Amino acid sequence: MVPDGYYYALPLLGAALLVGWLTNPLFAIPVLVLAAFFLWFFRDPERAIPGEAGAVVSPGDGKVTDVSTVTTAGVRQTRISIFLSVFDVHVNRSPIAGVIRDIRYQKGKFVNAMNAASADQNEQNIVTVEGEGQRVVFKQIAGLLARRIVFNPKIGDRVERGARVGLIKFGSRVDVLLDSSARLQVKIGDRVKGGASVLAFLDPESQQLVGAGVAQTRQGAW
Repeated sequence: MVPDGYYYALPLLGAALLVGWLTNPLFAIPVLVLAAFFLWFFRDPERAIPGEAGAVVSPGDGKVTDVSTVTTAGVRQTRISIFLSVFDVHVNRSPIAGVIRDIRYQKGKFVNAMNAASADQNEQNIVTVEGEGQRVVFKQIAGLLARRIVFNPKIGDRVERGARVGLIKFGSRVDVLLDSSARLQVKIGDRVKGGASVLAFLDPESQQLVGAGVAQTRQGAW
């Protein structure tokens, strides 16, 4: 359970007791249901993390809504977009093991996360992780309901593949940007689980990926 669940649920439980005591206990039921929803929403299940070399795991639970080629700063990359509905686990995990090289928060709109425009226009947190010759960028993107993005590690911190790194509250999207040579393991419409589902495999020796990530970070092209 993410601590935020208690933050939302405990006041509601107190309100339900007060409503039930001052009025009719039946009136407290909707409040209790809402409290139970928050406890369920902020669940944080354990996951079996794949150990294959070069595996890139999903940063979050949800549905793959886009697999496409994008060009950033003149470099072709593969973008995998995953939509997290309000019913999905919202804990985010690191796609690879490595060191956090860059974290960039970008203010923006709250367009529906299913809309392709949200990848560029919405409030988001852009994270670069580098390890074992790989450099992967992933975005935590706020959605129509999401109003807060949480990311706990700092630049220079080491994270393991599938490690918990933060969350996006109440509906959102995560994008993963990979070298165009990545061997994809998912397609549009697939359901994935954060930390457990392999999105792609990367060549650990690929210097092209490292160079692309460096160029993108320096130019702030996101």
